[in-house]
Amino acid sequence: MVRAEGPGVGRPEGRTASGRPLAPLLAVCAGYFMVILDVTVITVAVPVVGRELSASLTGIQWITDGYTLVFAGLLLTGGALGDRLGNRRVFCAGVVVFTLASAGCGLAPSSGALVAARLVEGLGAALIVPGSLALLQQAYPSPAERSRAFGLWGSMAGIAASAGPLLGGLLVTTVGWRWVFFVNLPVGCACLLLTLRHVPASVRRADRPVDWPAQCALVATVALLTTVLNEAGRHDLTDPLILTGAGLCLSAAAAFVLRERLTRDPVLPLRLLRSRRMSGGAAIGLLFNFAFYGMIFTASLYFQHERGLTALRTGIALFPAVAMTMFASVLSGRLARRTGHRRLVVTGMLLGGAGLGGWAAAGPDPDYLLLVVPMMAAGFGTSFALTGSTATVMSAAPESYSGTASGLFNTARQVGSAAGVALGGSLLAVSAGFATGLRTSMAIGAAAYLTAAALAVFCVPRETARHQAA
Repeated sequence: MVRAEGPGVGRPEGRTASGRPLAPLLAVCAGYFMVILDVTVITVAVPVVGRELSASLTGIQWITDGYTLVFAGLLLTGGALGDRLGNRRVFCAGVVVFTLASAGCGLAPSSGALVAARLVEGLGAALIVPGSLALLQQAYPSPAERSRAFGLWGSMAGIAASAGPLLGGLLVTTVGWRWVFFVNLPVGCACLLLTLRHVPASVRRADRPVDWPAQCALVATVALLTTVLNEAGRHDLTDPLILTGAGLCLSAAAAFVLRERLTRDPVLPLRLLRSRRMSGGAAIGLLFNFAFYGMIFTASLYFQHERGLTALRTGIALFPAVAMTMFASVLSGRLARRTGHRRLVVTGMLLGGAGLGGWAAAGPDPDYLLLVVPMMAAGFGTSFALTGSTATVMSAAPESYSGTASGLFNTARQVGSAAGVALGGSLLAVSAGFATGLRTSMAIGAAAYLTAAALAVFCVPRETARHQAA
């Protein structure tokens, strides 16, 4: 049974009540901007937070990964709730939760309280992101319009990623790290007002139940995976804690697959994963987020701990990498209409692999100028591939599963981010020297990029958006 979420049903697709087709894009991207900003703005702040709140290296990892863990674990839940209750309603609920949790982060008196508030922030983000893509899919129905919208959506991530380290460094240096979170409050309020005013209500599918046992198994899988990777830096790989966590992680993953096979209403129908475009596109997203965010996290620690840079100077040092993401997203959205997505995704992943491979080969203490090009290549390549991989996954799903497809893609990406941060931190902790751990992390990231390039050859369609629209 399909019902309208509220007023606004029956308007022409891609139009708001005001008749301005860009208004839904601006409103939705404001929420996505806030979510991505919170991923990168914290990167230069965590060493300062760790010192002020007396957090260990593992504690610092959890400040970053606690958010990503819940974000990744609940994205499919957010997508399923959006399909059932209406994507705009769930999107707005996520904005409210995220904004209130950001206030809690800024007021946190201890590292434990900060991690707890970050977990709630992750819940809000998990409700925002699936709805953002589903609402764009609803507002821009033609492939050409959708490719352009996804490109601008990706460029918003680039803007947020670019602004994050600089804004974080500036805030930490001037008014303190707590304002890294308080800055979300005006953005969240503006996003909520824009969405309620300009985004048409989406349909509700009341007959679409939420499979809570499967959701719990998925959350357990992501949480256990992240915990094992984080704690590997403090324990030997043969430690009973690590082995037990790994076994439980595999068991939770198996329970999720079994539940999805047996239930009549799966949260992620396994038949969707038989689509090479959907499963391959999600895997590509996981790999490039693993490589890119692992690089950002380890590079931030390297510049502050090994080179003695302040938070602001670290943000400036990272700026070339994240600034390229903004330019690449816009460029790929435009080029895709002429060249198709496959060529762009493959090119982006090869550039990212070359960048991190160059850093790994640069030696134990390279001059900063030798690191600029590798960082820029990784940032450009990641964002250059984002539009194509997003469009690949979303176009492979039936319209009624747009929220689920968005949840799958972004779950894969956030699992990649969490794994990249966790593995990078663990390598820094267990290696003979900081520089050795850093170069090992970069080499693994380069291998992830190259694997994604190989997958794109087989999974990403070559047709242009114009050809698909014909």
